[in-house]
Amino acid sequence: MSKFLWSYLLISPAVLGATLVVSSSAMAADAQQPADALKPTAAKAETAETSEAKLNALAAVSETTAASEPVEEISQASAGNETQAAIADLDTAAPESAIARANTAPAAANPEAASQPTSESLAAAGPTVAQPVENSAPAAQLETPAPAATALPEQIGAVQLETPAPAVAESAEQSLAKPAESVAQTAAPQDQNPAATLEQLNEYSSEGAASGETQGQVTSVSQLSDVRPTDWAFQALQSLVERYGCIAGYPDGTFRGNRAMTRYEFAAGLNACLDKVSELIRAGTSNLATRDDLAALQRLQEEFAAELATLRGRVDALEARTAELEANQFSTTTKLTGEAIFALSDDFGGDVSVFGRDNTNLGSDNNEAVFQQRVRLNLNTSFTGRDLLLTRLQVGNGRSFNLGATREGTQTWNFVGRTDNVVALDTLLYKFPVGPRLNVTLAANAVVWDDILPTVNPYFEDFDGGNGSLSTFGQRNPIYRLGGGSGIGFDYAFGGRGLLGGVFGPTSLSFGYLASNAANPSQGAGLFNGDYAAMGQLTFTPGRNLQIAFNYNHGYFSRGNFGFDNGLANGPGSLGGFTGTGVANSLNGLSEGFDGFRGRKVVSDSYGAQASLRLSPRFILGGWAGLTNARIIGIGDAKIWNYAVTLALPDLGKEGNLLGFVVGREPYLDKLEAASSLRRFRNDDSYHVEGFYKFQLSDNISVTPGVIWVTNPNQDDRNDDIIIGTLRTTFTF
Repeated sequence: MSKFLWSYLLISPAVLGATLVVSSSAMAADAQQPADALKPTAAKAETAETSEAKLNALAAVSETTAASEPVEEISQASAGNETQAAIADLDTAAPESAIARANTAPAAANPEAASQPTSESLAAAGPTVAQPVENSAPAAQLETPAPAATALPEQIGAVQLETPAPAVAESAEQSLAKPAESVAQTAAPQDQNPAATLEQLNEYSSEGAASGETQGQVTSVSQLSDVRPTDWAFQALQSLVERYGCIAGYPDGTFRGNRAMTRYEFAAGLNACLDKVSELIRAGTSNLATRDDLAALQRLQEEFAAELATLRGRVDALEARTAELEANQFSTTTKLTGEAIFALSDDFGGDVSVFGRDNTNLGSDNNEAVFQQRVRLNLNTSFTGRDLLLTRLQVGNGRSFNLGATREGTQTWNFVGRTDNVVALDTLLYKFPVGPRLNVTLAANAVVWDDILPTVNPYFEDFDGGNGSLSTFGQRNPIYRLGGGSGIGFDYAFGGRGLLGGVFGPTSLSFGYLASNAANPSQGAGLFNGDYAAMGQLTFTPGRNLQIAFNYNHGYFSRGNFGFDNGLANGPGSLGGFTGTGVANSLNGLSEGFDGFRGRKVVSDSYGAQASLRLSPRFILGGWAGLTNARIIGIGDAKIWNYAVTLALPDLGKEGNLLGFVVGREPYLDKLEAASSLRRFRNDDSYHVEGFYKFQLSDNISVTPGVIWVTNPNQDDRNDDIIIGTLRTTFTF
């Protein structure tokens, strides 16, 4: 029987659904026992002669089935002492015998039974309490229901005036393992040794969670997108989902019924459904099972007894280990994560020191090979399980190459605040939900727009970390770098979070306000009277494979503070920017100031559009375009453009690997309305071309070689091209 059942159950989880519908629908007609037992019936008025006739009939049945145990029956019409004795007999009856007795062989296999009263007729004759008779029929016969000519449909009619649950249900609960997490569909494990089982179960419990949230119990089979009414197991799944509520889908709303499973997975799923049915029984739910179902359930329980016992042992061991870890953990609310970047880089370009406004030379081309590092430590604290207090400490020595006035080709670890290995507080923010769809971000220090708004650039965006693009330009549209600091942000999701199962979030509306000098009480500073930026974004996610976003950024910058630099506010005389040409970041020097000219304040309005299309799980095409209209107070207006196209090939060669390309133009000054003596600048095409390949050595270590090539740096063809070669190693923990 074991081989026969296993050969059918290993096929797929869809077979699990079909099997569990019989087995889990099986248990619960016993729930009618307490209800039926408590109903006052006319049987209390039966005469002693009726009880004697029933005893004779039951004895005849016992003879035909060759049972080895006697049957005891006590009429409810008898005195109170007899009723108490009957209840005691019922409580001591073996549940296994009761189940086996309910599935006698057909009359064709036992001709004498056709002429004798059956147990069904006895149950219909009146409420009696009988000691179940053990059935010696083979397991194969238990699967065959008795013909209609010899057996009538019945409900279990044992009387229990004072017991809260049927004896069969109590026995089933005792023989089952502790409640285990339901495994709806998982990949078949590669190893079946006990040491690998716990790891596999941990993987199964979290499989499919791409966006950070998991799918809850589905309430309708229609919520499973890959299940159709024409599927052969549709009715079985419908019953398990809608009748018993013990099957859940993946976070992407699928069931994956064609995937293979192991006996451990089947045992876990069976155990979950048995637990659910037991709850229904204890709740007194009626009309759920028949005796044939109970017999099938008993066989399944016995067949997978070893697996259930193994699961129980593994879960107990895991609970003990978890308790030990919790007793010795750093904090009950805080988790430490970190990233360390080791980067070997060199500049193979030439002289890029010419600044087009007055043909002066800024800097030199004296660059040597460097070995740099940056470390980030993140303290992630959650008080409710849904909120996040992020405290980031940062230290490093990554300096940008001496590339004159331009900020093109800047790499993600090249901005670290202080570059002399002094630990400093970087990002400090608190995110919390207000209802199921609105997230609020309180920004306390060094918060940037990608902490609040989705940047629609998967695989390249790593929050200026070490697992995305090499350059800061390749991470996101540069208008996300206009402004930063302290303030507040909101993100409202129109759809459920974490339900798409892809690399994109839901359709959402996001906006926020950040001030660069919010902690400074001086005149012209503070939260509302200093540099600030306000930004809003509407993000569309029409499906799992496409996301489009449109955003608007309005900012005010005091003298010397304009630039695509995350609100650095470095002041006049010090060129800012983490991406883009020097001409764009300084507005041809009019924001920073120069000899004989004092820098000006700037008000900017920026517009951006970005999109990402997943043509296949291993081919993602993206891009963006941005326009910044900058008004130089007292001087005139300027236009700054930027755009790019990206291509990501994830899991190329190995899971976790990433081949990426970025082609575009970093922010460049396209037009300047000012006096003739101030608007002279060059606008030669300055393209950014980047390619990298991240090789995932392990879960925590990756190595990324790559090249950044910038033509006509600082939008001036008199400058030599920038060619930067990098070998980046990233450690995450």
